[in-house]
Amino acid sequence: MPVLNEQDNVDSLIREIRAALDGRESFEIVYVDDGSTDETLRRLEAIARSGAPLRIIKHARRCGQSAALASGIRAATGGIVVTLDGDGQNDPADIPALLRRFEGEKGQAGADFLLVAGFRRHRMDTWVKRCSSRIANTVRARLLGDATADTGCGLKIFTRAAFMDLPRFDHMHRFLPALMLRRGGRVVSVPVNHRPRAKGRSKYGTFDRLAVGIVDLFGVMWLMRRGKIPEIIDRARER
Repeated sequence: MPVLNEQDNVDSLIREIRAALDGRESFEIVYVDDGSTDETLRRLEAIARSGAPLRIIKHARRCGQSAALASGIRAATGGIVVTLDGDGQNDPADIPALLRRFEGEKGQAGADFLLVAGFRRHRMDTWVKRCSSRIANTVRARLLGDATADTGCGLKIFTRAAFMDLPRFDHMHRFLPALMLRRGGRVVSVPVNHRPRAKGRSKYGTFDRLAVGIVDLFGVMWLMRRGKIPEIIDRARER
């Protein structure tokens, strides 16, 4: 979870994650503090001292959500990664169902770059935010053909190895489905719960997302056209 100034959400969200994953053999919670200026880091450190399975990565200055995700995934020790936003709007109770879907899809073609993505069927955001996201998703889907209804949902599951093989750039988190497809993978969307933000303030505005999104979209279109998937033949094994 990448976070920026989410001091009022970390305690409750970590409790929910632990409850959702109770009974699993092992898991770790990785928070990446992307240059917070409030009490986020100190609250995370207090939770870690209490014995929670929590790792904390700190950016000295704000680098953005994609950089924070990359830092957390690079530091993760598990093979399967679940991402979710740190504002509490993603519901951790959805994680077990997405994990079951991920496990069920692994035996099919394209499993090495499988992405199970949450689909916020009933979004609890402002009308302006819902409308702008709907337009952005429609345009992106037509230009990239990424077969994903809601790329902006923070709740996603994939393998650490798959992510580490993808090209990384600022704002790449919005294009994870397209990047997985570029590598010959598959994307499966699963309806998930979405909750209103109860505490704190959003770090994104409508127009700043639009400005960078247009530039990024053309960049990803360029990547998609130039992606090649080699067919590997191990000659040593053939002998």
